[in-house]
Amino acid sequence: MAEARVTAPLAASLGDALHFIFHGQQSVGGSVRVGGSQLWPLLGTHLRVSGEAIALACAISLPAALWLGHVRRGRLTAGVIANVGRAVPSFAVLVFFSAYLGLGITNLVFAMTLLAIPPVFVNAYVGVRQADPDAVDAARGMGMSGLDIVRRVELPMALPLLFGGIRTSTVNVLATATLGPYVGVVTLGDPIINANVYGDAGRLGGALIVAALAVLAELGLAALQRAVTPKGLRLERRSRARRFRPSWLNPRGGTITP
Repeated sequence: MAEARVTAPLAASLGDALHFIFHGQQSVGGSVRVGGSQLWPLLGTHLRVSGEAIALACAISLPAALWLGHVRRGRLTAGVIANVGRAVPSFAVLVFFSAYLGLGITNLVFAMTLLAIPPVFVNAYVGVRQADPDAVDAARGMGMSGLDIVRRVELPMALPLLFGGIRTSTVNVLATATLGPYVGVVTLGDPIINANVYGDAGRLGGALIVAALAVLAELGLAALQRAVTPKGLRLERRSRARRFRPSWLNPRGGTITP
């Protein structure tokens, strides 16, 4: 009985949220219709802001991270960027730069770019710096230039970590772009923030859409990472996973030998 009392309101709220997403409803004041097809412009703006921020973050971070990782310098820089990225709240960045960039999409994209840079930069830097030194020395012995070593040896080895940073930044940006209404940009955060217009169903519906976008981005980038990772690296990682697999995971019992 107690479980039924808890699950029934949750199921009703979820149903209202799904109805808001797919069919729409009247606003709380009853003056306009919200949800349904009216969500498409919000979705478009949300994806535009997120895409531009991730693209700018990659364009700024990757060249610097690949070069610093290749020359084995910049460990302190990477640490500072990682710590600053974790310490500075995104909302504080939005409010601070509103005084210089004003309200609008430029401010939001700039703030989201700053949020996206640390994971991309740090993961790319660590991935290149940790590339197999024997492979790098062999490439250098074959007469490859520094650019060729980065492009053909270090970058392929760094791809798993590099994509991990991009995936983290993408999910963070998709979630944080909901702050857009605070700077005059109507994103999917509008139903979440303005519950006095969209109601509780709109708030939950907006949150569900953002969560779905984050999951789809994670799965899509994971598939892209697998597609661009060299087959040899995938086989090596799979071999390591089997080698260090706990014995209790072996369906035949006993230990797994290399």
